[in-house]
Amino acid sequence: MTKRLPRRAVLGGMLGGLALASAAMGTGAGSGWAVGRVPGAVGPEPYVPVAVGSGGGPAGSDRVHVLKVGPDTAGTVLVLVPGMFGAAGDFRLLARDLVAAVPGLQVWALDRREENLADRSGFAAPDPVGYYLDGGYRTQDPAASPFAADWGLALALADLRVVVQAAGRGDRRVVLGGHSWGATTALAYAAWDFDGSPGYQGLAGLVVVDGGVRGAFDGTGDPVADSPQEVRERLAAIDAGAVFDRTLSGVGLGSRAESTQIWYQLAGHYALSDPEGRSVLQPRLPEALRLPYPVSNAGLLGFLVDASFGWPNAITVHSGHLADSGDVRGWVDSGITPLGRVAAAYAGPVPAVWEWYWPARLSVDLDVADAYTDSALAGSLGLRLHHAQRLDIPLYAFGTSYAGGTITEAARAVVADSRIPYATYETDDGMNHLDPLFAAPAHNTLTRTLTEFLTRPTAR
Repeated sequence: MTKRLPRRAVLGGMLGGLALASAAMGTGAGSGWAVGRVPGAVGPEPYVPVAVGSGGGPAGSDRVHVLKVGPDTAGTVLVLVPGMFGAAGDFRLLARDLVAAVPGLQVWALDRREENLADRSGFAAPDPVGYYLDGGYRTQDPAASPFAADWGLALALADLRVVVQAAGRGDRRVVLGGHSWGATTALAYAAWDFDGSPGYQGLAGLVVVDGGVRGAFDGTGDPVADSPQEVRERLAAIDAGAVFDRTLSGVGLGSRAESTQIWYQLAGHYALSDPEGRSVLQPRLPEALRLPYPVSNAGLLGFLVDASFGWPNAITVHSGHLADSGDVRGWVDSGITPLGRVAAAYAGPVPAVWEWYWPARLSVDLDVADAYTDSALAGSLGLRLHHAQRLDIPLYAFGTSYAGGTITEAARAVVADSRIPYATYETDDGMNHLDPLFAAPAHNTLTRTLTEFLTRPTAR
C-alpha cells in the first residue's frame, strides 16, 4: 500500500499522538458511525485465480488473484496494482465508485503471488483474536522461504503481463495503473521489454496514484537506496535469509513481518461487525500504544488509521475523531473518509487490504527502477527498462500531501522524456496517502478527475 514507511521510529510519534487522542475526546459528540454510507456491490465481484509461471514457492503459489468489479461486457478494463504491503482490497470501494461513474468500465484489482502465503482462515473462526494474537495461525518463516529471494520485479511483471493480456481479450482497451509502489510497477511495466515487445504497446493509458518513478518519492524524506554499494549490501542480506521486508513492524504492533497487517485487519473486522461495542482489541494493545479511555471497536480502528493520532502520512486517512464523552468512546466522522468505508475495506477477509509478506528483492528492484533508464545497474539486476522514451499513451498522475508535490513533478519528467501525447496532473493536499482509496466519492478528488480521464477518447 505504501512505498515504505520512513525508517525513523514510529513510537516517538505515537507517544505524542496519545496526547492528541485525549484532546480529540473533548471535541465532539456522539459516535457519528454510519455503516449505511458504505456503498454495496451492484453486481457480482468475483475474486479469481490466474495461473502464472513458476516461482519456486510452495504448492498453490504459482498464481495471482484478480478482484473484478463491474460488468464483463465493459469495453475498457482498468487494471490496478497495489503498493507496498497493499492488496487487492485496497481498490474495491474506489472501483465501485469508478464503475458507477464511467459507463463501459470494469476494474481489475491485482493480488500478487505472495498473497498466497497468508493464512486468513482465522477470520472465519469463532475467536479471530485468539487465533492470530495468541500465535495459532500459520506464519511464513523467512528461513523456510529461500524462493522469495528471487521474487523481484521481473517475476512480478511477468505475472502482471498475464493479467494485462487476459484483460485485453476481445479487443478491450486496457488502462494500467497503481497506487504508491504499484504506480512504480505500472510505469515499469510500460517501459519493460517482453521478449522484444514493449509493455506500453498493449495499453491504452497509464494511471499513477501517489507514486511513480524519476524521484516521485523524493518529497517523503525517505531517500531511495539505489547506489551500487547499497544494492550489493541489500542483495547480500537477502542471500543471507532476509527475504521479506519488515518495514511495517516498526509501527509497534508486533515484530513479525505480518504483525501490523493482522492488527489492521482484526480492527476492521470488529469495527464492521460491532462498531459501537467495546473494543475487543484495546486490552491487547502494546502498553506504549494504550489509549487513556475505553473505546469502541470503531474507535479503535479510528485510532489506528486516522491522521490525528500521529501515525505517518503513508498509513493514514482523514476520517474524524473519538467522541468527547461516554463510558466507551465511539467514533465521530468529520473528515473526507468515513470510518465505515475503512472498516468495510479492512475487514476483508478476502481480498484483503494489507499484504502480509513483501519480498525484499522487489524493494531493491523498484528502488533501482526509479531512475527509469536502462542503466548498467538495472541491467545487472535483469531489469529490462528499454522503452521509457518511447511511451506513446496518455498518462494520469495524482498526488496527495504524502510527497509534497514530487509525485506530479516526477510524472512531468516522464512525459517530457517520452512520446506521451497528453497527460493529466492532479493534486489534493488535503488528502493523505490512503485517502484516495477510501474517501467518500463526493469528497474524493481522485474519483472525480480520474473519471474525466477515463472517459476521454484515446488513440487505442
